[in-house]
Amino acid sequence: MKQTTKIVLGVASIALLSSGVAGITTYNLLSKDKEQHESFYEMFQQNPSNVHLSAFNAAASQPVDLTKAAESSVHAVVHIKATQLSKTQTVQQMPDFFDFFFGDGRGQQRQIQTQPRVGFGSGVIISKDGYIVTNNHVVEGADELTIKLNDNRELSGRIIGTDPSTDLALIKVEGNDLPTMPIGNSDALKVGEWVLAVGNPFNLNSTVTAGIVSAKARSIGTETANGQGANIQSFIQTDAAINSGNSGGALVNVAGELVGINAMLYSPTGAYSGYGFAIPTSIMTKVVADLKQYGTVQRALLGIRGGSLGTELEMDERTIEAQKKKAEELGVSEGVLVAEVVDGGSATGILKENDVIVGIDGTKIRKFEDLQGALAKHRPGDKIKVTVIRNKKNQDFTITLKNSQGNTKVMKESGMEILGAGFKPITDEQKRRLNLGYGLQVIGVQKGKMAEAGIAKGFILLKANNVPLKTVEDLEKVLKAATQSPDQVLYIKGVTPAGKTIFTAVDLSQE
Repeated sequence: MKQTTKIVLGVASIALLSSGVAGITTYNLLSKDKEQHESFYEMFQQNPSNVHLSAFNAAASQPVDLTKAAESSVHAVVHIKATQLSKTQTVQQMPDFFDFFFGDGRGQQRQIQTQPRVGFGSGVIISKDGYIVTNNHVVEGADELTIKLNDNRELSGRIIGTDPSTDLALIKVEGNDLPTMPIGNSDALKVGEWVLAVGNPFNLNSTVTAGIVSAKARSIGTETANGQGANIQSFIQTDAAINSGNSGGALVNVAGELVGINAMLYSPTGAYSGYGFAIPTSIMTKVVADLKQYGTVQRALLGIRGGSLGTELEMDERTIEAQKKKAEELGVSEGVLVAEVVDGGSATGILKENDVIVGIDGTKIRKFEDLQGALAKHRPGDKIKVTVIRNKKNQDFTITLKNSQGNTKVMKESGMEILGAGFKPITDEQKRRLNLGYGLQVIGVQKGKMAEAGIAKGFILLKANNVPLKTVEDLEKVLKAATQSPDQVLYIKGVTPAGKTIFTAVDLSQE
């Protein structure tokens, strides 16, 4: 792996069956029909006794004997072997100018033979009937999954669903009365509290390391993270050693409860050096429930752009000094400053520019990562109470959360979420001014395939893969077909707000 000054690594190990080939990752979102049973999320919320949520005061009992916690957790942590078979892929080359006007607009195709590869990681059994949580990067692109239990039994696994944004995956093995681990409340963790990192790497059976919680709601920037887990901005940081092959393993409190899924290490060398990161169970439980019930995560957005007070916003005209000055004017030193309210979003008509968000449902919001963590627990359609400081006074607002498309509908697998943008049909005035018969305007862009392709807010999509785009449903249909095609590309014809015609390609692949 290429070394840089600082490396943040997903710690699943990749073993190549053919030398000289870099590990290729492919995200697979595999949905299952909605089961008639209540979701994990509902079970956690309505029947907390079923998952043994503990009121155990771990911090008050330190120093502690960790042997009981280790003994109760190692049997629920499994080894995962993810095999990607050799296959032939059709690669679509970018079309040139003449392809758009005189050809089919899709360019030329060529076939390549991919090399087989095997990845290794860990996972945690969370139900006696065989549901297992692991990292997305452990199983991405896998055609076959082999699960090895701590007692050396081997079972075949299948992917229920994956979520690249949180780097989580839900897989299933067939079995009864499998060993499980009770799920604890990660929100109750305290900095300085003892935790164990339990993994099952390289067929060594369970390995246990100990450390403390170093920080909560830890953010890792996109550039630092190399894109790996860049959307997870509410990590538990620990100095418990997380080494190669431990991805997807358990972060366990002293009561023997699962409080996080180990995801990555932070290191100047690529080896453990004191900084590990885990996805908290407060986020995991909701993601798992969505994957089980819908096949993809139902992600709620507040519909604002902003940042933590005292940091630079993602807006060119705003600087750190301007932020500090703004904080002095507003009379508040921490919280999330609203720089813009996205049209058609959850906060439209409720929040205003220069509001400072300081609370969600009674939980204090000190920085943007706190806000992300709070929203990650909700689905579109949920109502939340948002506390803001406006004109130096506290005000509470009830907001109904929406998805990236500005509604509360269930997002289906391979849905619009992958694009990271919202769309709406253009108005009659836009049709008249730009001399257009139809089109979809981009009303907001976040992290996703549209941003990667350089498509910004205000851009108007006219055609995708030669299909006219008159409604959002038209784009959904084209997107679904494109994600299932060999090339996985959307070829877009559109116009800028100024009327300039643009041709571009949106790569939908997850490699």
